[in-house]
Amino acid sequence: MNIQALHIGMSVRHPQYGLGTIKTISESTADILFTDGKRTIAPDAAGLEPAEAQVAVSGLNLPLAQFIEQTVSAAVHRLGLGRPDLLVDQLGARWHGGKVVLHPADPLLQTKEVPLEVFFHKIVMLRNNLRVLEQKINAHEKLSDGEKVEMQQYITRCYGSLTTFNVLFQEKENQF
Repeated sequence: MNIQALHIGMSVRHPQYGLGTIKTISESTADILFTDGKRTIAPDAAGLEPAEAQVAVSGLNLPLAQFIEQTVSAAVHRLGLGRPDLLVDQLGARWHGGKVVLHPADPLLQTKEVPLEVFFHKIVMLRNNLRVLEQKINAHEKLSDGEKVEMQQYITRCYGSLTTFNVLFQEKENQF
């Protein structure tokens, strides 16, 4: 296996040391963490093999499972899918088939009608994205605890602003 095929975090199999994870890569060697410790190995001569299925797409080389997961996740996110059938179940029964109607102050302008299921889906997606943001902030390694708390306060304020829409939820545990 050549050095160009490696990337940091990649799982590899060595004929003598077994499974390992690439930690650093230089011009001709890689530091690999095996169960018995870290070793510096020249992958060209060592008989290294990828430990996971690989896919190469336009020069991109990473584990197949990671490639598929990232591709599907990006597609679902961009299409705004995210299992809307599950979201409609959270919508209170009295709102099914309803509409949100926005009337502009100028009577010459057209009103805007949005099906409540679509509006509800957008509200729930906003809530879910706030939750993901919250997790990413908490897991961020470079932010101090004070910075994390400050950012959390903004997220809490966003949740507070969204409590107006609690009336749409069927169950209280799904509300903001």
